Amino acid sequence: MVEINDTENSEVKGLNFVEQIVADDLAAGKNGGRLNTRFPPEPNGYLHIGHAKAICMDFGIAEKFGGTCNLRFDDTNPVKEDVEYVDAIRDDIHWLGFDWGGREYYASDYFPKLYDLAIRLIKEGKAYVDDQTSEEIAAQKGTPTTPGTESPYRNRTVQENLDLFERMNKGEFDEGARVLRAKIDMASSNMHFRDPIMYRIIKHPHHRTGTTWNVYPMYDFAHGQSDYFEGVTHSICTLEFVPHRPLYEYYVKELADETYCPRQIEFNRLNLTYTVMSKRKLLQLVKEGLVAGWDDPRMPTICGMRRRGYTPESIKNFISTIGYTKYEALNSISLLEHAVREDLNKHATRVMAVINPLKLVITNYPEDQEEMVAMENNPEQENSGTHSMPFSREIYIERDDFMENPPKKYFRLAPDCEVRLKGAYIIKCTGVKKDADGNIEEVYCTYDADTRSGLPGSARKVKGTLHWVSAKHAVDATARIYDRLFEVENPAAEADRDFREMLNPDSLKVITGIKIEPYLAENAAVGNKFQFQRIGYFTPDYDSSADNIIFNRTIALKDSWEKAQKK
Repeated sequence: MVEINDTENSEVKGLNFVEQIVADDLAAGKNGGRLNTRFPPEPNGYLHIGHAKAICMDFGIAEKFGGTCNLRFDDTNPVKEDVEYVDAIRDDIHWLGFDWGGREYYASDYFPKLYDLAIRLIKEGKAYVDDQTSEEIAAQKGTPTTPGTESPYRNRTVQENLDLFERMNKGEFDEGARVLRAKIDMASSNMHFRDPIMYRIIKHPHHRTGTTWNVYPMYDFAHGQSDYFEGVTHSICTLEFVPHRPLYEYYVKELADETYCPRQIEFNRLNLTYTVMSKRKLLQLVKEGLVAGWDDPRMPTICGMRRRGYTPESIKNFISTIGYTKYEALNSISLLEHAVREDLNKHATRVMAVINPLKLVITNYPEDQEEMVAMENNPEQENSGTHSMPFSREIYIERDDFMENPPKKYFRLAPDCEVRLKGAYIIKCTGVKKDADGNIEEVYCTYDADTRSGLPGSARKVKGTLHWVSAKHAVDATARIYDRLFEVENPAAEADRDFREMLNPDSLKVITGIKIEPYLAENAAVGNKFQFQRIGYFTPDYDSSADNIIFNRTIALKDSWEKAQKK
């Protein structure tokens, strides 16, 4: 196991422990001073933010030290794999800002070489065909404290093993009838060394090789050899592969020598509160219709986060903040959300939208008059400019911004109280109109014509400022308000509960009939980022149409969830 013994020196140089290992290897001239990493996803699902951490490490470290990073699909199980996943993985990596420069490979590229290596190991007496069932093999492997027992087929002759393995590949036997195992040590303290399975029979067409093969290599056998075939110098993976490393090295040394040998290094995986990272569970959510697909904005998938409005920079900044260590940790999703807010605050265009509209009539404003007021696009950017927004006698404000009988220190609109309409005038409430049930239908106000924002005489101050939209010019739209998918902080720790029981029933609320300003409607292209003033950050959804613009709430302006949980 790799030890960290240079923490202080790493901090001085600004390197994490993996970067320090790579820097030391390069300084020592290992592999001829060459650096080649790889990102090896399985094409059996969509990537999630945990994979993003690995992507940032694999591609980022190559960029930092002038090396290269390969994209290699670990396509060794055709039953679960699909071209759809291959295409999605490519898109996600590019969206994060990384590229593999034409170095796209597949484990299936090496099937002939891997098969030849298996034949060689059989001939050398290092592998044998086992007829036991998977249950029998598991039972005779023993436990971490008791040695395993040898398979009754362990001492088959080389010729018998060669014959059976070749017939396995010709399709003569059923799936599960036989496997090829390495002959290592059934008494090893490392369970992975107890005659691990190298090949199993799978009679399912492969998305690249079709029906050429009926036997497929296991990950532990294929991965290290694929690294070697590609010239990978540093095979960086997560901590669960620490006990696999001796087996990785055992197989690789069947090919490598002192001039070149890949090196496996492990770091902690990314775990988030209120989130599940299991690809199996995420697939279950999709298949059972509990979410709207892999790109549902509540999912921790990269495509889901992209659809929700997260930016590549915010994800990379979050990963940089939590760092890479040798210790597992549960990271607060609030840290990710903070990184998203920080980045969107710098880049999102400020616009007006009213989620729960209440009509307000300015009684002393001329009925036939309209004017355009200037709205700042982004105060965080010097040259972001402004856009024009129409103002008229009737406007919409948020229903929550008016209270007929307010408490003390209420700085929004109330009878006989003044507020400023952002970018426009100061108004004063003079009355309300109610329906037969006593519900407020309209609010009546007067305005001070000398207080228009940006004009001489507008310096008079009031404590409250409201966002608004001109009723005459407002465009109807829909808002999808997303929240955390799970209501339990650490679903993985609730082993005695079905994870589906822990879903947050309020993770999605759809609000129709929101009112948005014309500028927002005209610029509601997918990928654009907006801050609905005083509400949150939003982005147009793929489902939008000319008749119904749909906005996904990326994140609220403030983290109200953590405060609510602490009460």
